[in-house]
Amino acid sequence: MQNLTEVSANATSTNSLSVIIKVCVVIPFFCVFLCCIGVMLHTFASHRQFLESSRYILFCYLLVNDTLQILSSVLLFLVIMAGMRFAIVFCAPLLLVSVTTSQNTPLILATMSLERYVAIVYPLQRPAAWQSHRIWIIILILCLVTCIHPLVDYSMGQHGPAVNVLTTPVLCQDRTLNTSPNRSFFKLFRNILIFAGVATVIVFTYVRILLETRKLRKDRASVSKAMHTVLLHGFQLLLCTMAFTHTITERLIMLHPNWLPGDVAFLNYFCFMLVPRFLSPIIYGLRDKNLRGYFRKTVLSCSNKLQVNVSNN
Repeated sequence: MQNLTEVSANATSTNSLSVIIKVCVVIPFFCVFLCCIGVMLHTFASHRQFLESSRYILFCYLLVNDTLQILSSVLLFLVIMAGMRFAIVFCAPLLLVSVTTSQNTPLILATMSLERYVAIVYPLQRPAAWQSHRIWIIILILCLVTCIHPLVDYSMGQHGPAVNVLTTPVLCQDRTLNTSPNRSFFKLFRNILIFAGVATVIVFTYVRILLETRKLRKDRASVSKAMHTVLLHGFQLLLCTMAFTHTITERLIMLHPNWLPGDVAFLNYFCFMLVPRFLSPIIYGLRDKNLRGYFRKTVLSCSNKLQVNVSNN
């Protein structure tokens, strides 16, 4: 969401039709996402056996992280579309949640890949750190790692001389909290490091998982399914990590004279922020046989209760 908030509100408010179209595209995705996440989190809360597996704990953490990211980013999206201004003291927490959760998603997916690698390579002697009752330590480390840079960036950022953190209304943008000229360089350097690190982990773990799968499962159907899962995971991770390169992609796309900065930022936000988080429940949830059965029961139960309530009214 930080790439969207760096675009001036004047560029997005000049065309009311464009604003309406963007809102009408984002809101349905937002509603469908919340419905899917609600069903999945209700399933996890109703069946405690899922919380005894490191894989499902990480998946649940991914759902919570993406929910916070979607809520904060859509709220920022609506605020920018409306051209609203707030004091920095109110913008900073919202931007912090959006930036932190956005950076956390690829790291969670890389951790899930490592968990699958450990589970396949060491099925009987799993390292203690990857056991279900200790996986929370890894989750806590991920939270701390992703929070360090935004906290330092916002707390030590340079504001304009006439900006009062408590009273001056400003556009709720990421660049408002730090106007340092060197900030863009360090931000790009950090994003490249994250992209390279996550890509290395993903390629290594997925290749090893695929090789181990070929050794342990001789039937072609299982191997084909594993390969399809790898491709789907890789596609989602590519979209998530591409969000880190928004500065480069926006500059390249804006070389086309007919593209407005606001439209480019919205395209990046929709393709690399919303779509990957919409794919998360499908890839990691609906493709899992155990989860799919419980999801179906939860949906049928909710629909039956809704029908009973409607008939009673």
